[in-house]
Amino acid sequence: MSDSIKSNITLSGFHFDQVDPKPAVLDAAQIHFQKILAVNPGLASILQSITLSRESVSLSSPLGDLTGFTNPTDPSQPMVFAGNGFNTIFRPQSPKSPTQLPFPVPASDNVLELNLTAETLSFSAPLGNVPNRGFGNQPDIFLNGVPYVQTVNDITSGTAVGIHFEPGIWLAVPPTTIPAEAATTYARMASIPHGVTINAQGISLGRISGPPPIGPVNINPFPIGGAQKPSTPGNRFFPNQDVTQQQTARIPQDLTSFVAANTITQAMLDDPNIVLRNHLAGLNVESFVTLVITTDPSGKRPTPPPNPTTPPAPPVTKAPGIGGGTGEIGFLVGDGNAPPTNPNADAFKMTAIFWIEKIRQSLVVPPCKANGLPILIQPPAISGHPFRPTFTLTPTVDITADKTIEVSYTQIQYSQTVFLNFGPLTWPHVSVATLIPASPIVVPPSVW
Repeated sequence: MSDSIKSNITLSGFHFDQVDPKPAVLDAAQIHFQKILAVNPGLASILQSITLSRESVSLSSPLGDLTGFTNPTDPSQPMVFAGNGFNTIFRPQSPKSPTQLPFPVPASDNVLELNLTAETLSFSAPLGNVPNRGFGNQPDIFLNGVPYVQTVNDITSGTAVGIHFEPGIWLAVPPTTIPAEAATTYARMASIPHGVTINAQGISLGRISGPPPIGPVNINPFPIGGAQKPSTPGNRFFPNQDVTQQQTARIPQDLTSFVAANTITQAMLDDPNIVLRNHLAGLNVESFVTLVITTDPSGKRPTPPPNPTTPPAPPVTKAPGIGGGTGEIGFLVGDGNAPPTNPNADAFKMTAIFWIEKIRQSLVVPPCKANGLPILIQPPAISGHPFRPTFTLTPTVDITADKTIEVSYTQIQYSQTVFLNFGPLTWPHVSVATLIPASPIVVPPSVW
């Protein structure tokens, strides 16, 4: 992976909690100590970090299935995942600022951009207890959240170019009486520099044994409020969805070399989720958790039947159901009419599915001494897998011959569709990726 994507923003020593209405009574020594901390923030940060590392796990509100995003060795420390993926987006093509293509296509109102991507997804330690006040028959609730920063680079040409930066928070929301939600729901709140903020809320489908059944996703544009046709020969909306077309409105325009290298194929354009399914080949997936989120859980914003994501958007339990929505700058949504008209690229809806997978892996440990020094081991390379996890282990006994041990690690896969409206059409913008721990995975002593 490119060095340019190894960025990480974390919250060091920060822990969210409610304000105590009964202030503590401090003696003279404690008051003096607080004054020292007030003028020495470095010391305060160190002491706070030590306290939080000891107490945050036991005192924090439950994270539910968001624990898959936390550091399994020490939840008070950050966790960084990295990997590769594939991104497709139909961009508006204005004659006032046309994209300069090797073979000009002046009659096209769109450009299909394809990106082979390298990505990092950096999670900070959980926030702790975030109080939300109830009213009437609804008691107060306490949320917990995992802040994150996502960075995505395009590596299609071999040179890394930043195309996405997203800070945000994943929240775990406990069951409530008002509104009536019987199970924990999950929300992803994010800010995107193109001028969009999102709140996508949904549910977990729980932990299931074996690999996830990742269904298809469709990038075929469709009339706003209308039906989406399958992305198959004769049904593809534009020539730029056909990899054999070499002089069409697309970046890269000529895909001959990518098809030959099997890095961008017709199957990927027809169903980007095939990238995720192909990655699972050869892996031993012990179990997985599915998080399904959307900015439109009530289904009020039109998308074609059937919904182009699988599984579909989370069901609404009882009115008013779970929340969510998007907020955009005026440039994207267009004029001030209700609903807006003449949008430049109205990102009116987003749905996403995250699979948090537990991967079982066999490792061969070479002969070594139990000298207290850690060693680093990678599993054998698998064809079609551009990256491998690294494990750090410290043998507690001398290893006199090759020894096979069983280990596990967390892998994240996601498929996300943003629905963009411009002109008379809705344009699905699909991103998929597979991510593994970026740092060496600590093997527990119990394996020996």
